[in-house]
Amino acid sequence: MEIKNRSIPICVILSIVTLGIYALYWLAKLTDETNALAPGNATTSGGKAVLLCIVTLGIYSIYWNYKLGAKVDEMKGTDGNTGVMYLIIGLIGLSIINFCLAQSELNKRADA
Repeated sequence: MEIKNRSIPICVILSIVTLGIYALYWLAKLTDETNALAPGNATTSGGKAVLLCIVTLGIYSIYWNYKLGAKVDEMKGTDGNTGVMYLIIGLIGLSIINFCLAQSELNKRADA
């Protein structure tokens, strides 16, 4: 799978301007690309993750944030607590920060 280098400021602006619709697309892409780079912590596909977030009214996103952090740890080759940090950030309603942090790591992999 090809990892695409995305501009983080443009992704945030598009997420705001489209009232979250682009954020759902971004969530799907983040899920698929992190699953490809961190198979040990792989979760469901991007489309299913978006569907589960919608159907559970955001409850699945709590788990998704934690797993995203675990996948970032696996990509970095560390055994840190990034999953817990992402979980806390998500619980206070700032999941967009997690999107940005994970995209930053994916951009590093795309450039390599």
